[in-house]
Amino acid sequence: MAESSTQTSAEGLAPELRSKMALALDVDDLVAANRLARQLRPWFGVAKIGLELYTATGPDVIGAMLDNGFEVFLDIKLHDIPTTVNKAASVAGALGVSYLTMHAHGGLPMLRAGVEGLTTGARKAGLEDPTALAITVLTSDADAPDHIVPSRLRVAVEAGCGGVVCSATDLKDIREMSPRTMRVVPGIRAAGGDKHDQPKAVTPEIALEEGADMIVVGRAVTLADDPAAAAAALFADIAAS
Repeated sequence: MAESSTQTSAEGLAPELRSKMALALDVDDLVAANRLARQLRPWFGVAKIGLELYTATGPDVIGAMLDNGFEVFLDIKLHDIPTTVNKAASVAGALGVSYLTMHAHGGLPMLRAGVEGLTTGARKAGLEDPTALAITVLTSDADAPDHIVPSRLRVAVEAGCGGVVCSATDLKDIREMSPRTMRVVPGIRAAGGDKHDQPKAVTPEIALEEGADMIVVGRAVTLADDPAAAAAALFADIAAS
């Protein structure tokens, strides 16, 4: 029987939940990335391509993930002069990415140039407008002053970014300050799991309950001996709700 739009399959999550789950493909090989993507497709609707994989494979990995049925989240955290960011973002938009990250620390002119380039590139290719995501503070930075996130959020919104990447601890404040801004939370782990270099890591349930629109899961499943079983366990409570 085909899975309905609200039914949770025993083999994974319902489509509306998968669209909120981004799989961080932090590997350096396209074959390995494809293998993980295909194994974990029942739980994830978005493939996050970071610097490691993009450096190893180049733009080919974007097409590969699109062919696998994923939306593509290109997480290369652009931070350069506005002209360079504009041109790089335009290329990303034309390649079909749905999400692209830029450092909010780069400032208003840079972010605005990136948003314009991303939109222009997609439209010239006949694609839907992608979402520019501003990085507020890296989740590995546990010592950032409290004023940084609100300040960078304001810059991101003024620049036209559709969303921000933030820790779960910042979700409430961001939702109150800018309720229409998409909130993406990385560093998701199972309860009691290894946090690696993510001191602000939380479980999927907590992130979603606190208002995350998308969560990013990587090593909690990709480093497991059985990635599919790890994903099923990680999302068991969400699937059952």
